[in-house]
Amino acid sequence: MPYRIGVDIGGTFTDFALFDESRRAMAIHKRLTTPADPSTAVLDGIAAMLAENGVAVSDVDAVIHGTTLVTNAVIERRGAATGMLATEGFMDIPDMRLELRYDMFDLRLRYPPPVVPRYMRAEAPERIGHEGDVQTPLRIDDARAAIQGLVDAHGIEALAVCFLHSYLDSRHEDAVRELCAREFPDLYVSTSSEVFPQMREYERWTTTMINAYTRPMFDRYLQRLEQGLDGLGIVGRFYMMTSNGGTVTPDIARRFPVRMMESGPAAGALMSAHHARALGIPDALGFDMGGTTAKGALVRGGAPLKKYEMEVARVHEFKKGSGLLVKVPTIDMIEIGAGGGSIAEADDRGLVQVGPRSAGADPGPACYGRGGARATLTDANVVLGYLDPGFFLGGEMRLDKAAAENAIAEHVAKPLGLAPIRAAWGIHEIVDEDVARAFRVHASERGFDYRGCSMVAFGGSGPVHAVGVARKLRIPRVVFPLAAGVMSALGLLVSPLSFEVLRSNLVFLDDLGDDWVERYLRLPVDEACGHLAGAGVSESDIAVTLRLDMRYHGQGYEIEVTLPVRGGPDLAGVSDLRPRLRELFEARYAEVFSDVLLEESLEVMNWKVEATGPETEASRGYAVSGAGEVGASGEASVDAARKGTRPAYFPEAGGFVEASVYDRMALAPGAEISGPALIEERESTCVVGPGDTARVDARRNLVVDLAGEVVSA
Repeated sequence: MPYRIGVDIGGTFTDFALFDESRRAMAIHKRLTTPADPSTAVLDGIAAMLAENGVAVSDVDAVIHGTTLVTNAVIERRGAATGMLATEGFMDIPDMRLELRYDMFDLRLRYPPPVVPRYMRAEAPERIGHEGDVQTPLRIDDARAAIQGLVDAHGIEALAVCFLHSYLDSRHEDAVRELCAREFPDLYVSTSSEVFPQMREYERWTTTMINAYTRPMFDRYLQRLEQGLDGLGIVGRFYMMTSNGGTVTPDIARRFPVRMMESGPAAGALMSAHHARALGIPDALGFDMGGTTAKGALVRGGAPLKKYEMEVARVHEFKKGSGLLVKVPTIDMIEIGAGGGSIAEADDRGLVQVGPRSAGADPGPACYGRGGARATLTDANVVLGYLDPGFFLGGEMRLDKAAAENAIAEHVAKPLGLAPIRAAWGIHEIVDEDVARAFRVHASERGFDYRGCSMVAFGGSGPVHAVGVARKLRIPRVVFPLAAGVMSALGLLVSPLSFEVLRSNLVFLDDLGDDWVERYLRLPVDEACGHLAGAGVSESDIAVTLRLDMRYHGQGYEIEVTLPVRGGPDLAGVSDLRPRLRELFEARYAEVFSDVLLEESLEVMNWKVEATGPETEASRGYAVSGAGEVGASGEASVDAARKGTRPAYFPEAGGFVEASVYDRMALAPGAEISGPALIEERESTCVVGPGDTARVDARRNLVVDLAGEVVSA
């Protein structure tokens, strides 16, 4: 009887999902993260969940894991001592960046320093030209001496090898990697031609440095996990989710930890798209708020928007260009430093400030009773009545309401001369506005009109805030999937194996010959499919998606064109598309820039390949264990699910009102509820405002229509 486990580590909680493939049933679990060693919570949670559901470890077929550990290591600078070997005369490129100002009028601009400081960089005499010709051969003895100097002087544990134009010809970088394998076998070596073989040195080298910087830490983390899983007796396969929503083997994850930077949040975005497709909603806004951060993803045409770059460690949270630029395939998300553990305080201006600092899991919010004394968003939600102190995590973890009240009074209400309840509401409202403002910017920059779409809300804190955020954005409908509090863990089980490869090779469209497919696409196709074959996927089960970055000659930026074929590794029929490439580019160009067609020649700049394995069983649907077991009909289940009432704060209703409280798992399809109401699951609570209406659809989603908003068909 095969089972699959999904595990998503958050800053405050670690979420688990257990999928029974034979019965198509899903069981869920949630527990506090262990910041000192996140693998402890993972292993303890897996053991507890298997015991709760009577599942033998021998029946576990696979464990799929998502984590933001790599991102946190870069932000907190907890990576390894890393050196860089660059082409002679070019080691200052990481400091020169792109020579762009993210704020034209700020005379005190700050940027995050590169993960490899200048004193830990060295140079090697070598040079490959922009057409791939060797202009200066590599002197391997000089490279050996440079690396030895970094090891002796700084005790480097990892090395980033970054040579000019290595994306066209990697022989020099390959020679250095082979040298290190022979003479520096303990070094974790990352070459830019392997990590990110695309032109533009700053982006390629920064990505490679971050990959090298995080490899030792991530390798040790995976070793602890694999040893722990072996200790539990689990012999099934172990996979990691990547930032683009695919899953890979641990060997690939070890080589390319930079691809894991948004692996946990990506799972939630995939589930937003999954539910949007299932409900027939072409466009949606996915909203995920946990204990530390909130994330938003746009779903267009049933798929989350993707991109090939991200920024990490931004100096200014909402200012593009103020962070370290990383080039990897990733789901396009906005991240806000707002979550249940976000610390609230009075700032120097006499205003309430919430986040980005978080109390995390240790000590956590004051109401956790684990030594935390600062006021947090969760404390405010307890004081406002949205969270039941006796039913947090289904009653397994009782909250201290008095501690929450004291923390808010001491750190927010008294300094600002506010009543504690007004201070608590201010904390809640500020977070709603911060999230809404971030979504407005994110959507407008991408030409996405969210006002007629639906929001899919999840995460431990997301259901508490979703209706308030949607009302600010004038989004008419919010969908709360069943088990919303652990939805990212469910997303890990829905995602197939996949891997993306990008290679730069600038060529004029008119110069493409009859052999263009074999010349430019065969190598990345074989590489991407090879990773899946190594994970046990047969060639007949691999689907290949091809994308080209194209531009008019003379333009500085390119746009992505997806080729209208989705075949296998044999690339059958792709060569026939050569006469249509200009037409496909102009159609895509018109979508982005309107009908401005130029007579210039076209260039193909990057060749992208995405290889995807077969769909997972969980993607075809599942039932959550324990859902809907009370009540044979919607009307009957409403009465059976009602747990009573609780005073909750709704300013639009005049303050505290008695809100009906319901057990979400006892609500059957067809159930309808009018707000104000609090609908509780073990992992989260849905807050429904006065005048709003909630109903349970056939898939057991809780669908809330906001009062006064027009719902499009």
